[in-house]
Amino acid sequence: MNIVLIQVLLIVVVLAVAARLFRSRGERSQALRRLGLVLFAAFAVVSILLPNVWNKIATIVGVSRGTDVVLYGLVVAFLSFTVTTYLRFRDMETRYTRLARRIALDEAAGALPTPEAPPRPPEDPVS
Repeated sequence: MNIVLIQVLLIVVVLAVAARLFRSRGERSQALRRLGLVLFAAFAVVSILLPNVWNKIATIVGVSRGTDVVLYGLVVAFLSFTVTTYLRFRDMETRYTRLARRIALDEAAGALPTPEAPPRPPEDPVS
């Protein structure tokens, strides 16, 4: 089994992206995601204007075709998008759970009589 430079590079990038996305939250990580999106758009424009550049990059890193390099880049981008989306949904679920618990506790506390206030009379079902 002959490990090529691109394989080592891709493994390192995938692990770095995954580690970074699991650790980061807040404004700084949002800025990094936006920067990543701008870089991705720049690479797309370069790919459209100069398609042979990818063949030269592929030769440098030890891949046979430029399309393979682009595919590997898209795999890394998809991985980072997937991890980011998972973390965002997990945070939202945590917030919704806390909110639902807070509302339930507030409503339960409002239904119990307090020592200062007399108990509420039952509502008349006829009216």
